[in-house]
Amino acid sequence: MRLFLGVDGGQSGTTAMIGDETGRIAGTGEAGPCNHAGAAEGRAKLERAVTGSLEAACAQAGLDPSTIVFEAACFGMSGGPEDKEALLARILRTKHLIVTNDAVIALAGATATGQGIITIAGTGSIAFGRNAAGSTARAGGWGYVFGDEGGAFDIVRQAVRASLRMEEGWGPPTSLRQALLDATGSPTSNEMLHRFYSTEWPRSRVATLARLVDAAALEADGVAVEILAGEAQHLAMLAGAVRGQLWKPGEPIDVAYIGGVFESRILRERFRMLTELDEGTRCGPPRRGPAEGALLEAYRAAAVSVAW
Repeated sequence: MRLFLGVDGGQSGTTAMIGDETGRIAGTGEAGPCNHAGAAEGRAKLERAVTGSLEAACAQAGLDPSTIVFEAACFGMSGGPEDKEALLARILRTKHLIVTNDAVIALAGATATGQGIITIAGTGSIAFGRNAAGSTARAGGWGYVFGDEGGAFDIVRQAVRASLRMEEGWGPPTSLRQALLDATGSPTSNEMLHRFYSTEWPRSRVATLARLVDAAALEADGVAVEILAGEAQHLAMLAGAVRGQLWKPGEPIDVAYIGGVFESRILRERFRMLTELDEGTRCGPPRRGPAEGALLEAYRAAAVSVAW
C-alpha cells in the first residue's frame, strides 16, 4: 500500500496527515510552529515540528517513522518554501517532494476543484487564487511591517492606535483602552507599549488580543466596529485583486476564507457581503482544512485520484 503525506506548517502549529492510495486518512499528528528556517534556531525548530507531527501521525497509523517511505509528500509552509526544501529533503524519505506556501494548500482543500480564491487571515493575511488554466495569483502576505492588512496583528495595532488617540484627546472614546490595559496587566498605556516591544509579547501573542476588539464590537463599541469593518474591507480587496488577475468580470468563482480572524461574525459577514458584490462570486467556508489540502496536492503530484 502506497502512502502519502500532507503537512500544514504554520505560525501557530504544524499538522501532518498520512493517507493511503485509496484516500483513507491513516493518521494525523500535531506539533509546534515552523514558519522560519533562515537561522540555525529556526531550522532546529522546523525540524522538531516536522518530525514531531510526523511521529504522532505515524503512531496513530501504526507505522514506523524510521522506515516509512512516502510515494509523495507536500508541505505548505507559512513564510514560503525557499529556505525549507533542502532541510525537508534531508529529514524525510519520499519519491516526490513538493514544498510550497500555506496559501496553496489552503486553496487545495477549500474548494471541490482546487480552483478559486482562498483568503487567509490569521496573525497575518494573504489571498491566493488558481483558475481552470492553472494560472495563479496572490495579493498581500507581505508581513507585519509592510502588509498583513486584515490579520489579527493589524487588528490589534489599530486598536492600540485608537486607544492612544483617545488617551491623548484626539480620538473618540472606546472601551478598547481599558480592555487592552487589563489584558496585558499594564497600569498605563506607556507600560503596555513597552511590553509590546519586548520578547515577552511576540507578534503571535499580541495577535491573540484581536478577540478583545471583536468582544468590544459585539458590545456596540463604535471604534471596535469601525476597525473590524475596515479590516474586512482590506481582506475583500485582497480577494478582489486576485479575482481581477485571473478571471473576467462576471465569471463564476468560489471564494473561501480561513483563519482565526474569521471567527469574528461581524468581520466574516461583512467580508462575505463585500466579496459577493462581484457578480458571479460565491463566498463561504472551506470544504476541507489546509492539511487535507496538502495531502490532496501530494496525491495530484503522484497522479493518484481519490474520491473525497
